[in-house]
Amino acid sequence: MDTHSRPPKLMDRVKATMRVKRYSPRTEKTYCYWIRFFIRFHGMRHPASMGAPEVKAFLEHLAVERRVAAATQNQALNALVFLYRHILEQPLGDIGEFSRAKRPRRLPVVLSHEEVTRVLCHLSGPMYLMSALMYGSGLRLLETCRLRVRDIDFERQVITVRAGKGDKDRTTLLPTSCISYLQQQISSAKRA
Repeated sequence: MDTHSRPPKLMDRVKATMRVKRYSPRTEKTYCYWIRFFIRFHGMRHPASMGAPEVKAFLEHLAVERRVAAATQNQALNALVFLYRHILEQPLGDIGEFSRAKRPRRLPVVLSHEEVTRVLCHLSGPMYLMSALMYGSGLRLLETCRLRVRDIDFERQVITVRAGKGDKDRTTLLPTSCISYLQQQISSAKRA
């Protein structure tokens, strides 16, 4: 048989499909890891010969034997759902009940308004402006660093975030307390 007429290997198909669907390289690497782990767990059987019971057994193993975090178990499940839905084109259907990894109960640590004010009092210049924007408008760090003059609408008091998390655009409020600082920063940048 000619090497060019062979169908591509499973993992090559997984990678090619993920690239076509524009998954991030990190997600591609992670999904490939979980698919390989799944195949090894079941004694190198091809996933097409397996189904929901094998996926359930694998997820059960991760939670009970390996004691992985809930997010890790969900990541493995998402990789296998992707494999069966998009590569093998045989959706898993109902996997049934399986042991879920326990999520630790944690309370979020959020600073009070007074604590934020005390932190901001210790900052000055661009660091103050960036911190005040992040706190006042909910910008993430990289969104704040990538902010451009044309993304700020002083009249409507709106900031347009371009290519934010998930490569999505969104708008958020421009805090009134930041307007004069922003205008000063823009003026000093124009003079430089």
